[in-house]
Amino acid sequence: MSGLKKQDRSLSGEPSEQPAAPPALSPAMQRWLHQLSHEKRYSEHTLSAYRTDLRHLLAQHPGIDPDTLNQTQLRQAAARLHAQGMAPRSLARILAAWRGYYQSRTKELGWPLNPAASLKAPKIGRPLPKALSVDQTQQLLDRPSAPIQDDPVSWRNQAMFELFYSSGLRLSELVSLDTHYHQDSQYQSKSWLLMDDRELLVSGKGGKVRRLPIGEKALNALQQWLTKRTALASLAISADASAALFLGARGARIHPRVVQQELENYARASGLPVHVHPHSLRHSFASHLLQSAQDLRAVQELLGHTNISTTQIYTRLDFQHLAQAYDQAHPRAQRKNRASDKPDE
Repeated sequence: MSGLKKQDRSLSGEPSEQPAAPPALSPAMQRWLHQLSHEKRYSEHTLSAYRTDLRHLLAQHPGIDPDTLNQTQLRQAAARLHAQGMAPRSLARILAAWRGYYQSRTKELGWPLNPAASLKAPKIGRPLPKALSVDQTQQLLDRPSAPIQDDPVSWRNQAMFELFYSSGLRLSELVSLDTHYHQDSQYQSKSWLLMDDRELLVSGKGGKVRRLPIGEKALNALQQWLTKRTALASLAISADASAALFLGARGARIHPRVVQQELENYARASGLPVHVHPHSLRHSFASHLLQSAQDLRAVQELLGHTNISTTQIYTRLDFQHLAQAYDQAHPRAQRKNRASDKPDE
C-alpha cells in the first residue's frame, strides 16, 4: 500500500521527498582541488570542506559559469548565505575557499584583480575557553568517589587524562603519541614518550615540534599503564598499533572519539556537574598555569601556539578568576545582587 501511495504521488506531479543533487563543480574548480591535493598535500577533510564551500557559491548563482561572476555578485552571494542563517565562523571559512579559488584563476587567466579578494565575513566573537576550576580538575583526576580499578582500560584512561592536564596536549597530539621512537620500513614515529627525561616530544599543528614536561602524577599513571599495556598490545596487528602509547580495547591505536567518550564517562563517575571535553583539560592546563606563573610566553610555547594573540585569550580567563576573587573578598565591591541590598517595596 505504501509503495502505491509513493507511486501515485510521483505520477500526480507532487514533489519528490529526495533532496536535490548538489551542483556539479566546474572543471576549473576540480583542477584547483586536484592541485591542492597533489601539490600542496591538503588533507581529504579540508578538500571535502572546500568542495562544499564551492557548491555554496554555485547554488547562489545556478547555471552561471563561476569564472564570469564579478565582485558585486560574489558579495551578493555571501550576503544571501548570511541572511539564510549561515554562522559567521562557517561563512568565514566559505569565503576563504572562494578567495583561494579565484586567486588561482586570477593567476592562470591574468585577471587584474581577484574578484573575491575583498569578501569579508561578519566579525566572529571569540568565546572564552571552557576551563575547569582547580578543584574540579582535582576532583576529576583524584576520583575520591570512584577509585581506579586495577585493569588495563582504567589505568589507560587515568594516564591519558593525567597527561592531558599535565602537558596541555591537543586531542590529536595525545592519540599520536608512541611509547618511544620507532622507525622501520613500515612506520616512523612523529611524537613519542621520553620516560627517562620525564618529557614528551610532540609534533603539533603545522609539523611544529616541541618538548613538554610530564608532571609527577602523570608520570606515575603512565608507569602503571605501561605495565598493563601488554594485555592490549598483544592484539595489535599493525606497526602503527604496536608503536602507539594508548591503545583501544582491540589493540589498535586509540581513536579520538573513544577518548571523548571515556572522558565523558570519567567525569560523570567523578561526580562533576559539568560536561568535560578533552580540550577542556588543555584549557585548564593553560588557565591554571597562567594564574600561577603569569608568564604568557611560557604558556604560548607549551601550548604550541604560533601567535601570542591565540594564547592571550587565557588572560581573560585569568581576569575572570581575579574578578571573582575581588567580588568575594573586597568589603566594598558591591557587585553582588543580594536580596538585602534591594530597597523595600
